[in-house]
Amino acid sequence: MRTQVVIVGAGPAGLLLSHLLGLEGIDSVLLERQTAEYVQARIRAGILEAGTVELLRDVGLGGRLDVEGMEHRGIHLQWPENRHHVDFVDLIGRSVTVYGQTEVTKDLMAAREKAGRPAYYSAADVTLHDVTGKPFVTFVDDSGAARRIDADVVVGCDGFHGPSRASIPAPQVWERTYPFAWLGVLADVAPSTDELIYAWHPDGFAMHSMRSPRVSRFYLQVDPDEDIARWSDDRIWTALSERLGVAGWTLRTGPITEKSVLPMRSFVATPMRYGNLYLAGDAAHIVPPTGAKGLNLAVADVSLLASALTASLRGDDELAAAYSETALRRVWRCTHFSWWMTSMLHRHGDDFDAQLQLSQLRRTVTSTAAATELADNYAGLPL
Repeated sequence: MRTQVVIVGAGPAGLLLSHLLGLEGIDSVLLERQTAEYVQARIRAGILEAGTVELLRDVGLGGRLDVEGMEHRGIHLQWPENRHHVDFVDLIGRSVTVYGQTEVTKDLMAAREKAGRPAYYSAADVTLHDVTGKPFVTFVDDSGAARRIDADVVVGCDGFHGPSRASIPAPQVWERTYPFAWLGVLADVAPSTDELIYAWHPDGFAMHSMRSPRVSRFYLQVDPDEDIARWSDDRIWTALSERLGVAGWTLRTGPITEKSVLPMRSFVATPMRYGNLYLAGDAAHIVPPTGAKGLNLAVADVSLLASALTASLRGDDELAAAYSETALRRVWRCTHFSWWMTSMLHRHGDDFDAQLQLSQLRRTVTSTAAATELADNYAGLPL
């Protein structure tokens, strides 16, 4: 088989890239090691930047988003006895939208099926060959048959553990592992807040998020090696009530349907292009989820890459040659913002560090300049 672009990884980054290329008449084939059902069911982040929302609408993927997405004007920042709203719309004229990555993936998969773009799920032994020359990818399909796809370009949207980044010899890597993790909880209960709450507390960070008007998402700071079996539902609700509590506010409780411990780390690998191999999304970078940047950064990568590949396959290599450098400027900006949010809100270090964190929180909610910087980064830089 031959195509113009092989995309390794059919999560939202790979699916969106295939969609964007298809709109420009560029053929692609998607390869994914998991089943379609597994990909569609993965629970991930749910905050879309203004630029992500605009892009999805512009390319015909905004139908359900406009009906089911929940637009938020900003976020709440909190520390004991204090809760303050940071209004992004007032500060910078942009909002964010709560719409789960699971829903984005469903929309992208439906668009792929409608357009008839080829995809191989449950692909095993995916291997990239000759990425600096005439690239091709070999794999074993779900029937056990060995296959080969020749292409002009290979794009790795296959995450941290995929084969794409491993095909780049001696990449330069920057990494930071944080000394805490998140206990993530999904509960069948209506949110107790109109917008997300980010709470600093002496016992550790807490966050109240949401997936829909009927489902809430919560996070608690825990140790990286935390035994999830030690966290009964009662203990979780007690900790959330304590860390999120302010006078006159009540936390609604309900059935907890999911618990997981999420590690916190920052990771950047360069280059994001090697010959005819390009990386996008988690294959090249990972950020802690505090700044809501993971999915949005992947969308920014593939938006940039779709334009670059379209031009390159039509004979103009200028954007493709600059792809890695251009993408990394945004990657490092988002990596810094995610680090800043994480460092400000998570209890670590000694009491001196705690006072520095509280000072930064007070500054952020009382200074228009500081609040504007947060809003500009959180709601997202233009694509």
